[in-house]
Amino acid sequence: MTHQFFEGKEHASIYQKYRFALPDEVKNIILRYLNKKKGQPHVLAVDLGCGTGQTTRILAQHFKEVVGIDISECQLEEARAVPGFSNIEYRKGSAEELPFSDSSVDLVTASAAAHWFDHTKFLAEAGRVLKPRGCIALLGYTLKNNRLSYQNCGEQLNSLYEEVIQLLMPYTSNPVVQCDSKLEELYSAIPFPDKERIECIQVKSFITLKNLVGFIETLSMFQTYKKDDPQAANNLLLNTQKRFLDEMGVTSPDTELKWTMEYFCVLASKPQ
Repeated sequence: MTHQFFEGKEHASIYQKYRFALPDEVKNIILRYLNKKKGQPHVLAVDLGCGTGQTTRILAQHFKEVVGIDISECQLEEARAVPGFSNIEYRKGSAEELPFSDSSVDLVTASAAAHWFDHTKFLAEAGRVLKPRGCIALLGYTLKNNRLSYQNCGEQLNSLYEEVIQLLMPYTSNPVVQCDSKLEELYSAIPFPDKERIECIQVKSFITLKNLVGFIETLSMFQTYKKDDPQAANNLLLNTQKRFLDEMGVTSPDTELKWTMEYFCVLASKPQ
């Protein structure tokens, strides 16, 4: 994981506040695949690029032990501060050098993180540590094809959102482009014959306007923009929130909008 956009304490804090937990629709796809390919027991899951632990905590309900790994100690501090998960361990490390013995892991996951990995090294390590029939599950979401709605002003809100994303596009790194391709290149590189890529998983939820703006702030391309011009970046967040409030005809940033996000999932099972 050579790209290090998420290491600072401030970014880790907003990541914990505004990034999403693993949705049930995607979690269930992963668990069904693991049950079909490997079966019980589910002993050890490893969550790579775990950030502040949103996905790690969801997996903890289904495994005897889960280890979350991230290169950012600040992110891990935020994760460790969440109480109530005695079967989770967080370790600083990379996806390209895993601290596990051969054939010891049931599931290797990465949520909105695999596009940052060195594909060749990651896949070699995943293949080494997975048990026979153990699984890889790489999930993410695209910034395109997301739909917002509030009463009768959905199209206007979608136009505003897309305008912000387009403004940030010049600050997009190569790995994020790979994510928007739904990890097509990484999927092709997986050496296991048993693999599949599930696209266009529609996840519907509600999000407050404040959290939507906070989510935009967590994006790596926004963070790059912020480093280039901090004042302009701050103004973008303030103006985006104001324009949404005006369009919706409300005054509170705690007002909820309907949001449909498009997720995808790359799944693979190590041969027997």
